[in-house]
Amino acid sequence: MDSFDLSKHYDDDGPHQARAIFAGGCFWCMVEPFETKPGIIAVTSGYTGGHMDNPTYEQVVGGYTGHVEAVEIIFDTTIWSYAELVELYWQLTDPTDEFGQMADRGSNYRPVIFVANEEQRQIAERSKQNLAAFGKYKRPIVTAIEPTSVFWPAENFHQQFYQKNPRRYKKLKSARKQFLAFQHIQTKWWRGLKRFQKKSNNDIQ
Repeated sequence: MDSFDLSKHYDDDGPHQARAIFAGGCFWCMVEPFETKPGIIAVTSGYTGGHMDNPTYEQVVGGYTGHVEAVEIIFDTTIWSYAELVELYWQLTDPTDEFGQMADRGSNYRPVIFVANEEQRQIAERSKQNLAAFGKYKRPIVTAIEPTSVFWPAENFHQQFYQKNPRRYKKLKSARKQFLAFQHIQTKWWRGLKRFQKKSNNDIQ
């Protein structure tokens, strides 16, 4: 199996390039939604936010290093804004679950937006506040916003998993989409119930 080309990860960014790092559960499901979009230069699966150099998959999954599975996205700033990437990130994750994502449980799967500078922090914080104010979820938005630290590329097997293991990836993607769709239906029902209760209370008064 050919090794994944990591040169873009190690290269300096060009004049119209920037990076975003998101953690949203298993990184197998976080690559394809970004990588297949025009204007995305490279997406690398890896580990970040921990306290150990050169962590392995087994160490991270075992919870020994403090890292989370994440994706590093290098994007063309003339096509994508950082704010737009954050909005796409929200669509792929459950921001109300601080202990993992869907069937992936544990601190190494917790949702995190890693920000590289104050501008990214402000954009992420504002987006998170808007998401909470919109009332899309009945539970609090708990996705963390943390400063970037060393991003360690994952082993070759994990890079572009959706291309190497299309059948398995299709099942994982389908399960994630079904979970998020069911969650949104539950939230709509909850919001409808709240409106009905409020209307009933007003009618009584």
